[in-house]
Amino acid sequence: LENEKNIRFNRLMTITENFLGKSRNKGSSHHPFKVPWQGEPRINLQKGKDGKAKPYQVKQVRLALIKLKEIQEKQSND
Repeated sequence: LENEKNIRFNRLMTITENFLGKSRNKGSSHHPFKVPWQGEPRINLQKGKDGKAKPYQVKQVRLALIKLKEIQEKQSND
């Protein structure tokens, strides 16, 4: 997820679902995901016109994965 401008939306969805579970989509173009923390980063994906993920959303997913890893490491140390 380092190249924020060249990620296919479907790939980002697969990555996000692997770590956060299925989106809570209810038939709209938005795909919100439940995260195990309060506040940012919230994850709400929407496909760009070219079939690619929007760069700011790729960044949100990357930050969420980092935060998730930190939470898991803290829990394993407790």
